[in-house]
Amino acid sequence: MKAILQRVASASVTIDTQLISSIGKGVLVFAAVAADDTLKEVESMAAKVLKMKMWPDEAGGTWKRSVQDIKGEVLCVSQFTLLASTKKGSKPDFHGAAGGEKARELYDQFVTKVQELYEREKVKNGVFQAMMQVKRDNANDYVCGQVTLEIQTNPAKVPEKSNVGTETKVENKSDYQLPPELME
Repeated sequence: MKAILQRVASASVTIDTQLISSIGKGVLVFAAVAADDTLKEVESMAAKVLKMKMWPDEAGGTWKRSVQDIKGEVLCVSQFTLLASTKKGSKPDFHGAAGGEKARELYDQFVTKVQELYEREKVKNGVFQAMMQVKRDNANDYVCGQVTLEIQTNPAKVPEKSNVGTETKVENKSDYQLPPELME
């Protein structure tokens, strides 16, 4: 599962000029369900969304408080395009996203889990697979300006240490011979 979190002063979802959901200060969550996601990823993502430190504390220390700590609100929006692969060509490939009923079921479970882990009335939702207009405002977020974070339940592994720029020891140098044309 993958999500984009945006710290907001307010956010809303409308469909065809009808207001569906809105929140005040809190976090706007664009969430996507991957093809291989299970309930385990859903539960992990719900906990991450609520625990992510995105606000400063009263003393000005940055990255100290979560949406729960500030008693903020959460607006969840389904967004399968987060899982687009753009490795080949210029057309996005969405094979990494869960399809149809599986995506709907796991996304709904994600929203329900966020509500269970927090306060149900502070967690709002868009409409799955609808053409939503999402508005956000962070103008009143005077402390740190815009904050947008990407989180994943199964992120790609980053190598711990690179050998770039370091020398490699060759144990038995006599086994290697330069080609004759390079010896001239």
